[in-house]
Amino acid sequence: MRALLRNIKGDKAIWGIVAFLALFSFLPVYSASTNLVYVKDTGTTISHLVKHGVLLFLGFMIIYAVHRIPAHYFKGLSLIAMPIVLPLLAYTLTVETQIGEVTANRWIRIPVIGINFQTSTLAAVVLMIWVARYLSKIKEVKITFKESLLPLWLPVALVIFLILPENFSTAAILGFMVLILCFLGGYPLKYLFSMIGVGLLIGTLFITALFVAPDKIPSQRAVTWKNRIETFIYPENASADASRQVEYAKMAVAEGGLIGKGAGKSVMKNLLSQSTSDFIFAIIIEEYGLVGGLGLLFFYLLLLFRIVVVANSVDTVFSKLLVIGVGLPIVFQAFINMAVVVELFPTTGQPLPLISMGGTSIWMTCLAIGIVLSASNKGEAEKKSANIDTTNPLEVLSGQL
Repeated sequence: MRALLRNIKGDKAIWGIVAFLALFSFLPVYSASTNLVYVKDTGTTISHLVKHGVLLFLGFMIIYAVHRIPAHYFKGLSLIAMPIVLPLLAYTLTVETQIGEVTANRWIRIPVIGINFQTSTLAAVVLMIWVARYLSKIKEVKITFKESLLPLWLPVALVIFLILPENFSTAAILGFMVLILCFLGGYPLKYLFSMIGVGLLIGTLFITALFVAPDKIPSQRAVTWKNRIETFIYPENASADASRQVEYAKMAVAEGGLIGKGAGKSVMKNLLSQSTSDFIFAIIIEEYGLVGGLGLLFFYLLLLFRIVVVANSVDTVFSKLLVIGVGLPIVFQAFINMAVVVELFPTTGQPLPLISMGGTSIWMTCLAIGIVLSASNKGEAEKKSANIDTTNPLEVLSGQL
């Protein structure tokens, strides 16, 4: 154990924040899992807690393994991963999987171990690394829009459009994060505004089609998206079924008050169908009150601050963009989840990072954190191409890019 601790590198504050969030997650997960046990009749509270613990343990193993990889290696790894991710996303659209009450083409089942893997979570991390690699490559080069179409925007479009049919919110968030990274990475503004215009045009056409003829959109989720948007904009006209979960979440927030009812004493957890994942923040506020909710928000803001500090401290352009590219979406997703609970956003289905129950969402968050910690390690991680080990083909590949 001491040897393991001695080998932990990178930003210690990020390690501490992530460890705190993971440890705290056991309390709301154990409490909210009674919904799965007594309402949905699946397993026991202990079994769900143990499963969550195993997933977090494996997640921390991912963080440990990834943070030992020098940051510049991820240039080459993105080139290897992208041709794998795209076929996986396409294959996922052909596989219908039942997860609890949800049936969708979002997951593939990993053979032998029997775990459902949500390919869009991996694709999001790979895409952000890909974009960071390209932006660092053109940082000091004057390019034309045409020159960036194939190496930058084609992969972005393919990943987003392969995610979109079954996971609109993830596709929208990923597209927004890519635009933010391109802006921070110095991509020419006139070209960036052109892509924003194209995105707004496509989005307008999509939303129009969604409300005019949702049954014509080739996705079984279209009607669900339409109902969620209508419920958010016109809550007074929403059906009881469409608004029920949001109303239960608001009731949980109202019941929490200043200091909450206490650990395990939530009532709304038995009514919220996604109390262990999408709406777990509502359970946290009901049990720990406004103080608990703001405390959790503080730790995510602290994580954001440390990500910015790490990005500012690293030496290479790629490492700076890498840290922002994979780190910012974690905090942004947390804000989206919290905003949904207090009805600032329509329901999106985004889990609360490191808190909600889940498998691949936890692992991919840990993968992203491991990458941030890798960049924050100023030893091996900040080697320049001049020091490339020519016996390592992956390092040679990353150095050439």
